[in-house]
Amino acid sequence: MFKEYDIIVVGAGHAGCEAAAASANMGSSVLLITMNMAQMAQMSCNPAMGGIAKGQIVREIDALGGYSGIVTDSTMIQFRMLNKSKGPAMWSPRAQSDRMRFAEKWRLTLEQISNLDFWQDTVTEIMVEDQKVIGVKTSMGQTIRCKAAILTNGTFLNGIIHIGTKQFGGGRMGDKASLGLTGNLVSLGFESKRLKTGTPVRVDGRSLDFSKMEEQKGDEEPGKFSFINTPCLTTQRSCFITYTNQAVHDTLREGFADSPMYAGRIEGRGPRYCPSIEDKIDRFSDKLRHQLFVEPEGWDTVEYYVNGFSSSLPEEIQVKALKLVPGFENVRIFRPGYAIEYDYFPPYQLKPTLETHLVQNLYFAGQINGTTGYEEAAAQGLMAGINSHLALNDKEPFILKRSEAYIGVLIDDLITKSIDEPYRMFTSRAEYRILLRQNSADLRLTPLSFNIGLASKERMNRVEEKQKFIQQAMELIAGISLSPAEINDYLEQVETSPIIQKAKMASLALRPQVALNDLVNYSDTLKSELKNMGDLALEVLEEVEILLKYGGYIDKEKTLADSLSEYDNIPLKPDFNYNTLVSLSYEAREKLSKQKPSTIGQAGRISGVSPADIAVLIVHITH
Repeated sequence: MFKEYDIIVVGAGHAGCEAAAASANMGSSVLLITMNMAQMAQMSCNPAMGGIAKGQIVREIDALGGYSGIVTDSTMIQFRMLNKSKGPAMWSPRAQSDRMRFAEKWRLTLEQISNLDFWQDTVTEIMVEDQKVIGVKTSMGQTIRCKAAILTNGTFLNGIIHIGTKQFGGGRMGDKASLGLTGNLVSLGFESKRLKTGTPVRVDGRSLDFSKMEEQKGDEEPGKFSFINTPCLTTQRSCFITYTNQAVHDTLREGFADSPMYAGRIEGRGPRYCPSIEDKIDRFSDKLRHQLFVEPEGWDTVEYYVNGFSSSLPEEIQVKALKLVPGFENVRIFRPGYAIEYDYFPPYQLKPTLETHLVQNLYFAGQINGTTGYEEAAAQGLMAGINSHLALNDKEPFILKRSEAYIGVLIDDLITKSIDEPYRMFTSRAEYRILLRQNSADLRLTPLSFNIGLASKERMNRVEEKQKFIQQAMELIAGISLSPAEINDYLEQVETSPIIQKAKMASLALRPQVALNDLVNYSDTLKSELKNMGDLALEVLEEVEILLKYGGYIDKEKTLADSLSEYDNIPLKPDFNYNTLVSLSYEAREKLSKQKPSTIGQAGRISGVSPADIAVLIVHITH
């Protein structure tokens, strides 16, 4: 029934979709197997993409030639740039999406890729011969041969849904769990553990009183994620903010006796940074209220997502407490919140390419690695798709450094740090975040992706043109001077000191109160030059302003990154026997043997490996 494929991708969530698209677009023959083709690229939790650090990841995926940004731009209903009051390293795009259209757009996009096939089934076994993938077996009895496999199983592996005292198998509400594959992988020598996540109640917007809530509109000039010409928003839907109160908290506590979390029915650890509402009121009992974001699920639907009200309490308690929230007095729910517990495989078992140490050409991506969030999953899927194709074609692996991308930080963290709770990306995890700005993702990553055959020639041409325009604008601005008569009225308007003699525009742009976009109005030459740049003008102006205002910090961080990357260029053999180095601490020998770092730099980031241990390794390697 089936030909032999180069790559089989198991699971069609965000990781699976990006993995299948990347490897197929690079030239591999790919089969995407999913349990339910009607649920591809589902937003199982909140209907949004991006946010703090996650928005940077989506822009990086786009710059590399992935589709998450394109799909988001085509289906979003609201856009906001978060953290605009802070420096550009912290700016993070976020979009509210139309849940149904998002999934539809992803599927239609994948169907346009000629060498990508689909099959609806459940994979129950990875076939391995001589520690190498040779195919998969499915619950319908199919044996399908392949040269590589990428597992992106999400929360489906032995998934159990909890609502109060009720529990039943499922990968998410309405979809069955995936059974059998965990046992197969454990029999191959892999270690599995359990994690837990949750999702809030969904409500009928017709039953809400929005006049009692704070309206949260999108940006007046909405941005987008993709660096190519995707649609721009012209109209937007608002979100709303309301708050819990003491009466809500007291009502929720009534259900604690039946809470699976407190009764010990849930073994897996939940996400620290996205706790359930019952966890919030228990851990932060001193807080009198908690913020809730009421988010529309699409352009036309009346369904709303109550962000901040994740819960696994009995449904009657959830409804009773919700009715005490301002604006929710007459609420009707579509479905209750629930917790889901599932298997994951601690990612110390992976190489930096996301290939497993134990089985050649087997890759893990997404929540199977202990991450949480669509964006983190999509990034891993993209990288697994790229590296599986490169490996099958005997090409060098594609590994992003911590100083090159948030994706590099994400994967390095996964393979070097202990993941015992769902991992979520934050800007604080990136030590070089001023180099990893969301606006510069294309300049950093598109050339790298073009060189390995993923990013298109059109994308590369656009980046080269943008780089040329940035250089031209920098040189032009450096030569423009403005007189007191020309500029002082503006300077007083923005509450900064007037000048008493001619000043360089580049010097004025250094002032925090001064916007380069405003200074353009005082130079016809610059205005004309920007007009010639077409749709790249705003991107060029933004990058130039950042380079002018923060150039010193950027140069310092580049120098630091270059100096520290020395250790990341010293390789370690994956089969090295660390137990022969008795000068290493016992903990270092144990951790290094288990995690098999590929470089000295990675070894140094493993918890329990001290600088003294690294010194021993360096001496051994260099002598």
